Amino acid sequence: MASAPFAVSSSPAASALAARSKLLGGGGGKSEARTGCRMGITRKNFGRVMMALAVDVSRFEIVPMAPPDPILGVSEAFKADTSDLKLNLGVGAYRTEELQPYVLNVVKKAETLMLEKGENKEYLPIEGLAAFNKATAELLFGADNPVLKQGRVATLQSLSGTGSLRLAAAFIQRYFPEAKVLISSPTWGNHKNIFNDARVPWSEYRYYDPKTVGLDFEGMIADIQAAPDGSFVLLHGCAHNPTGIDPTPEQWEKIADVIQEKKHMPFFDVAYQGFASGSLDEDASSVRLFVKRGLEVFVAQSYSKNLGLYSERIGAINVVCSTPEVADRVKSQLKRLARPMYSNPPIHGARIVANVVGDPTMFGEWKQEMEEMAGRIKNVRQKLYDSLSAKDNSGKDWSFILRQIGMFSYTGLNKTQSDNMTDKWHIYMTKDGRISLAGLSLAKCEYLADAIIDSFHNVS
Repeated sequence: MASAPFAVSSSPAASALAARSKLLGGGGGKSEARTGCRMGITRKNFGRVMMALAVDVSRFEIVPMAPPDPILGVSEAFKADTSDLKLNLGVGAYRTEELQPYVLNVVKKAETLMLEKGENKEYLPIEGLAAFNKATAELLFGADNPVLKQGRVATLQSLSGTGSLRLAAAFIQRYFPEAKVLISSPTWGNHKNIFNDARVPWSEYRYYDPKTVGLDFEGMIADIQAAPDGSFVLLHGCAHNPTGIDPTPEQWEKIADVIQEKKHMPFFDVAYQGFASGSLDEDASSVRLFVKRGLEVFVAQSYSKNLGLYSERIGAINVVCSTPEVADRVKSQLKRLARPMYSNPPIHGARIVANVVGDPTMFGEWKQEMEEMAGRIKNVRQKLYDSLSAKDNSGKDWSFILRQIGMFSYTGLNKTQSDNMTDKWHIYMTKDGRISLAGLSLAKCEYLADAIIDSFHNVS
C-alpha cells in the first residue's frame, strides 16, 4: 500500500480494495470507519470516495530505545567532533605515537603464511582449533604446568574475552543456579551486562579507594570473606580495568588464602597477558598462583590487546578441574552451551595465534613487539605524570599514575569533571574518569595535563 494518504474512486480497483477490506474484517460501506489492523490501513467512506490512510502499526512499539554504550558511544561522539584538538582516550585500543591503529608485524607474517599454505575455511569443531587451544593453555599456565600434563584443564576457543565470559556465565547459571558472582567496584563496563544477560546474580566487593586513588585491600578482603561460601569471585588477572591498580604479589597470596578458606571459585579475566608488564609470564603469575594451590579455577582469555586482534574475536575459556574426568565432563557441557549460542568459533584469528605461538621465531618477534607496545605506554604514563607535576602548583600528588599499570589510568575525575574534559577540551573518555593511555602520544601529554588540572581544580 502507499506510504502516504491517497484517494481511490469507485472503480474496479476500488471495488477490489473494498472486497479485500471485507475479507480482512473491514466490513461494508455503511460504516463510518473500519480498520484493517493486519494491513496497517485505516479506511473511511465518504459517499462514492473512499480514503485509505496508512497508519504505523508495529509489533515493536513496545521496544524502547537503548542507551548508548558507555564505552563504544565515546568513539561515536569523538567522530562527530570537528575540532583539531580532539583526543579519543575512551576505547582501549593501542595506537602508535602518530595515534594510528597498529597491526603487529608478526600478525602480518602469520597471515602471509596462511595465504601461502592455501588453508580452507571449513567449520571448526565446537571447541575450536586444536592447535590454538593447546597454544593458549600453555601460554596461560606454562607449558610444563602439571595441570596440563595431567589433562585437568577444559579449554574452549570462544569469541574473545566477552564471549568466553558469557559462556562461563551460562555454565554457572545452569550448574550453580544459587551461586552469586562477586565483581570488583569498579570493573570493566561489560562485566555486569554479561552476568545480567545470563541471569547470574552478582554483588560488588570493594576495590578502589578514592582517598588514595589506590587499592582498598582491607575492604576487598572483608567483602570476599563476608560473601556466602562457594561464591564465584571475578578477578582481573593483571592491569585491572578501569583502575590500572593491581594487588602486590603478597596481596595476591592473601586473596588466595581467603578464597580457599571460603571455598569460593576464583574466576579470572585475563585480557592483557604480556601487554601490561611486557612479560607473558609475569602477567600470568596471579592465575598460576591459584592453580599451584590446587584450586579449581575459571579463566577467560582474550587476544584483542596483546596481538591486536580486536576484530577477529579470538579468545578462550579455560576451566581447571580436580581430575581429568571432571575436565572432560565440564568441557562437554561447555560445548553443549556453545552450540546454540554461536555453533562454532571463527578460524582466522585462531590460526594467527597458533602460528605465532607455535613458531619459535615468530613467538620471539611477538614478545619483542609486546615489550615495545608496553614500553610506549609506560613512557606516556611517565610523561603525563611529569607534565602534571610541573604544571600543577597546588601541591597535589599525582604519583598514583605511576603506580598504576597497563593501558588505562584512573584519573580520579568525577562525571562532571569528565564532562568538562570533553565539552571544553575535546578529550573523550568514559564518565568514570578512566583514560586509555594506549590512545595517547607523548606530544599530547602536556595538553592532556592542562585539561586534567583545569577539570580537577575548577570543576566541582
